[in-house]
Amino acid sequence: MTNPDTSNQQEQYNLVAKKFAERLVEFRAAAKQASSGVEKPAEALFPAFDRTGLGVAREFERMGNKPVSDELQSRADALGIEFEHIGLTLGTVLHGIDLKKTLPSELTKLVRDTLLARKVIFFRDQNLSEDEQVAFAREFGDLDAFPFGKPGSNPYILEIAHGPQSPGTENGWHTDVTWMEKPSLGSIAQCVSVPPYGGDTLFADSYAAYQGLPDDVADRLQHLHGINDYQIFLMGRGAGKLPDDIVDGLKQELPFGVSHPLLRTHPETGVTGLYIHGGFLRHDSLFDISSGEALSAEESKQLVAVLLKQHGRPEYTCRFKWQAGSIAFWDNRAAQHYAASDYFPHQRLLRRVTVSGDKPFYEPDQMG
Repeated sequence: MTNPDTSNQQEQYNLVAKKFAERLVEFRAAAKQASSGVEKPAEALFPAFDRTGLGVAREFERMGNKPVSDELQSRADALGIEFEHIGLTLGTVLHGIDLKKTLPSELTKLVRDTLLARKVIFFRDQNLSEDEQVAFAREFGDLDAFPFGKPGSNPYILEIAHGPQSPGTENGWHTDVTWMEKPSLGSIAQCVSVPPYGGDTLFADSYAAYQGLPDDVADRLQHLHGINDYQIFLMGRGAGKLPDDIVDGLKQELPFGVSHPLLRTHPETGVTGLYIHGGFLRHDSLFDISSGEALSAEESKQLVAVLLKQHGRPEYTCRFKWQAGSIAFWDNRAAQHYAASDYFPHQRLLRRVTVSGDKPFYEPDQMG
């Protein structure tokens, strides 16, 4: 039975709501008429407290308001390659390429240039052997073996396998191997076994994430560096803490703690993006490279938290659904990725190869 008092309150609320909705419509129509013919810049259309969408708009504008340039599209058309764009500023599937074959130089260049333009690219139905996957990766540079995971039969293959006794652990936004002095240029992963549901990988645009920061935060980052290390791997990741002799040997052979800027200028595109890995960066380690002064531990942690939240906003992302034989090639200098751990206890197996990179640097005022 309806309570009369509640019914009256609801009716009164609806009368007020409809009255003010009508007044607001009239006000907005008058304001629109008054500003007719005056086009506002994008900066004026987004509220100061949330510039997330502005970052995407700025990056798309930098790209010429097109997913790829006319020149790149023409080259793809001439080679019989079809582009399937899955995000506004990043993520493109290339159809019409057989990676089992040795690619002619003009096709290899198209793949690389598409990677630079779109930050992450994909291929379907490839089903490469380990050696074929490694051979494809070598077309783009030297390769880095990985010391903290299970190698395949080819030592440059890293197996990323999860199943009934191993939930997915890569479900945090990251760019690969920032604990290295020269982190990898990019990673090439092939799906071997896909779960019946889930297991997607998400990718985020580091350029757009930087351009969407509030001005005061972006200014604060100009000279800031942080220390990155591989402490997370020394904890054993479910197998128990590593023995001291293994840890000591690693630290003697591999630098434990390297400095990288929080802003990275891409060495090939000249564009600056946000550069941060929440798992490898020591959150209390930020310092100003121009003065040598360290931020307080509290300020450092707070700023890192802001940047990690910024890079994970959905507006900056695209999502790739794996199939057996699918390949993703992402640019660690321009994008982050996140492997959704939503398929336990089912199996998921990827094989990854990493292409060697260079030492991160930042050039102020470089936007490409």
